[in-house]
Amino acid sequence: MRVWERRSRSRPGRAQADLPAGGPAGGSEDPAVRRDRTLADRDWTVLPAGSRAFSFPAPSGPLAAFELGAPAAARILLLPGATGSKEDFVLLAPLLADAGFLVQSHDLAGQYQSNTAGPGGTDPWDYALFVADLIAFLEAGATPVHVLGYSFAGIVAELALAERPELFASLVLLGVPPQPGQAFRRVRWIGPLSRVLSPRQIAGLTIWGIVSNVNRVPPGRLALVRRRFNVTNRHSVDEMVGLMKRMPDLRALLRRTPIPCLVAVGDRDVWPVHLHREFARRIGADIRVYRTGHSPCETTPHQLARDLLALYR
Repeated sequence: MRVWERRSRSRPGRAQADLPAGGPAGGSEDPAVRRDRTLADRDWTVLPAGSRAFSFPAPSGPLAAFELGAPAAARILLLPGATGSKEDFVLLAPLLADAGFLVQSHDLAGQYQSNTAGPGGTDPWDYALFVADLIAFLEAGATPVHVLGYSFAGIVAELALAERPELFASLVLLGVPPQPGQAFRRVRWIGPLSRVLSPRQIAGLTIWGIVSNVNRVPPGRLALVRRRFNVTNRHSVDEMVGLMKRMPDLRALLRRTPIPCLVAVGDRDVWPVHLHREFARRIGADIRVYRTGHSPCETTPHQLARDLLALYR
């Protein structure tokens, strides 16, 4: 049996009926669930077979990127969040490329192999910097593009959609903060303290939890995240956390946009699932809830790919 998430209303360009979520299901009748349950650990620093790695000259500096699939195919851009990288999608990207898409991903400025990108001189790490990078990447190929924004990158994608809606074919918000304003106020464990902690202190606690393997990820995955923090610009992480404490409210804009939108989240996400459901209702989007934590792209990629392809169709 599958869990069904209720939509608030239909919208032109979006599915007209409630659709099943992918994760909290019995699994025996769902091939995607079965495949996700048998995922093996891997060397997460290695890009998928057939990938083409390249450096993109973004406004903030060179961004490490990869693409997979036919160059002339419709584009999908998978954007990792703060403390993440393009490698977060090494399981998801081949599933989408095999379906006939050109799948691309790049590190955000300051993160992992894009650690030299960022503001120049005394310029701030602000939302405009990340939005400019995203818009430049979208404009560098065929448009419109199917965009997935993961966590912090979802906020960036929302802002880019507000500025350049013609560049987007669809928008998927994966584990994105569901409430505007001080986004950490409802985060598990750290929420009550986030009002008094500085962005650097919140970032430090987050990094400590990741490198200490609080979530008990397998060895191959842990090796990647620890390696990333050895080269990621720590100041950029502090600044991203500061931006998330001042998250803009774009719910009205998202509700008005005619492109298909999807909220995707794990049932053990860092934000309570009922807040994600309310967010999806407020913007008139479908929601998928998977039996996992904050990273469905890593732990339930077959279910996520199935739902992305349904959205694209």
